[in-house]
Amino acid sequence: MKLIPLITAILVSLGLYYLVIQRDTLLAFSRGEAAQAPLESAAMAPEQATQAEAAPSEISGENRIGVVALHSKAQVFDSAVILRGMTQAVRQVELRAETSSTVISEPLRKGVQVAKGDVLCKLDPGTRPAALLEAQARLSEARANMPVSEARLDEANAKLNEAKINLTASEKLSAGGYTSETKLAASRAAERAAVAGVASARGGLETARAGIESAIAAVATARKEIERLTILAPFDGLLESDTAELGSLVLPGDHCATVIQLDTIKVVGFVPETQVNRVILGASAQAELATGAQVQGKVTFVSRSADPATRTFEVEISVANPDLAIRDGQTANIAISAQGSSAHKLPQSALTLNKDGQLGLRIVRPDQTVGFAPVRLLRDEADGVWVAGLPETADVIITGQDYVISGVAVAPSYIEADQ
Repeated sequence: MKLIPLITAILVSLGLYYLVIQRDTLLAFSRGEAAQAPLESAAMAPEQATQAEAAPSEISGENRIGVVALHSKAQVFDSAVILRGMTQAVRQVELRAETSSTVISEPLRKGVQVAKGDVLCKLDPGTRPAALLEAQARLSEARANMPVSEARLDEANAKLNEAKINLTASEKLSAGGYTSETKLAASRAAERAAVAGVASARGGLETARAGIESAIAAVATARKEIERLTILAPFDGLLESDTAELGSLVLPGDHCATVIQLDTIKVVGFVPETQVNRVILGASAQAELATGAQVQGKVTFVSRSADPATRTFEVEISVANPDLAIRDGQTANIAISAQGSSAHKLPQSALTLNKDGQLGLRIVRPDQTVGFAPVRLLRDEADGVWVAGLPETADVIITGQDYVISGVAVAPSYIEADQ
């Protein structure tokens, strides 16, 4: 009873073998073609030999990978330095009080045009005019004492000359025995007293001169204190804030007004250290504001010191703004003209990386194999990227570049750059 399942399994296995593995032989046997197989094989032998000889070239063609390449030619590239920055007022100052007092002038409202020398804040003088009068009176008094001191010095010099003459006479008479030693000593004492008197008179004269200088300084201080009571506009511009309110008390350092000058505007950006040498003073520059307005200007400043945090250098461009259309603090895209160069404009998708992570392009070499060319990205635009590092002409793979590596044989289909 156990042999029947075993025999059944063997028969099923043989049937499956002939149906699957030997299917062609079984079909030929069923059609009666088994005897003709050797003849057909012999007849087909030359043809198979011919096909075998042709096989290497066909296989070689079949192994080539299809890619799409672009015939690219170098173009003159205006390698402008592209920055992003903002507009700034050419001058801006916050005016603050230098003394303590009460505001006695009517306030000016922000947005008002002011001219150089206009009064922005006027403070109550208080007792300052009286202090000035007092300082001037002391100056007059000190100057009046000056002639008295000079006269005392002249008198002391005269007494000294007289004492010197008397001493000389006493010494001559004493040498001849015509006068006493007592009189000679008295003459010497008188001469020394006269010298001391001259020194005292000179000291008085210097004191008088010092008094005059001190009085002059006091007058200047009082006048300066009065000048600080009036805060003037330092240049023509616009008020960016209201001036101090009437009746308010201001202390030294308190805000009076903010004035900005906008008839010339600065566009400020920061250039990376790799491109700072391409920016020169006086170079033409163009900026596009966030509003879409285009402005022209010149580079007026290139920093010599890098920002320690970003390692970038500040660049300033001066732009005329006579109608005050450009405001302070607007975002701007800046293009600074630089020396042109030769570059290729290609689809951004053509860029790839080699096994070392280097940015470049895969190109078709003359022997129809793939090569890798490292490139340097110059500018990214909406319709492509500008790159440097390729020869004057190059066949750049733009489709399939990520599926091939250097040395692989390809079957490229070419398109022109204008397509």
